[in-house]
Amino acid sequence: MGKPVIVGMDSSEASRHALDWAADEANLRTEPLSVRHIWVEETTKTPDGQESPPSREAGEALLDVALARTLRQHPDLEVSIELLDGRLRDAMTEAAHGADLLVLGARGSGGFPGLLAGSTSLFVAARATCPVVVVRPTGTEPGRGGVVAGIRGDHGDAEVLAFAFDFAQRRQLPLLALHAWSYPLITMPGHASPPVFEEAHIGAEQGRLVAEVLAGWRERFPQVDVTESAVRAHPAGELVARSREHQLVVVGRHGEPHGPLGRLGSTSQATVLHAGCPVAVVPT
Repeated sequence: MGKPVIVGMDSSEASRHALDWAADEANLRTEPLSVRHIWVEETTKTPDGQESPPSREAGEALLDVALARTLRQHPDLEVSIELLDGRLRDAMTEAAHGADLLVLGARGSGGFPGLLAGSTSLFVAARATCPVVVVRPTGTEPGRGGVVAGIRGDHGDAEVLAFAFDFAQRRQLPLLALHAWSYPLITMPGHASPPVFEEAHIGAEQGRLVAEVLAGWRERFPQVDVTESAVRAHPAGELVARSREHQLVVVGRHGEPHGPLGRLGSTSQATVLHAGCPVAVVPT
């Protein structure tokens, strides 16, 4: 038995979707599922103005409901529940060291409905040592497509492709390897010079690079139906657009450890925030 799939649970609808997604994935991986709820001793205001401190009993009850829900759907799955003290983002980041996969619900906040993930999801995805899947409630059936892997077309794509191919094979889904490229900017002393390129020529070269990257993976996963695409587009915009018709988007975590976006990177962050399906962020 390998490392567990760990899911962070609270009382939100997003968490219930994350729980179901994590349970399905753990069942397919034949790995145990660990459901964790982080209890924070902070008082909250009730409608009548009274302060109502949360109780450990409420957290225990939530976990009991989660356990019963999961075992109804997967009676043979090994499931454990755990109530912890602290902050969710810190506890889940620490849990990554002993997990095969972390799963979180996407909870937009701050009054911006277009942002589909909250700060906790971004924090954990930027720092966890294992892949993190951010799940959001869609209210609709999953897209009819399969898996989209956002790749850069170089040797830094190994972890992303390994996760995407493995997921696609396990769920018998097709895989789209997507590389979005743009023209390089040639700079000259004192100003930037707009270059002149032949789009067809550069597009063909980018497509050749993607084909080379995928060659070995096709041999390793012959059962997976793979399509490759090299398009001139903004990477995050293209991935978000594709997410509306697919079941999972897989991106790499290419950001700088001390940069403004932590370790997540601009493309990964934008995809997590705006995608219409679950997003897997894979450390690279």
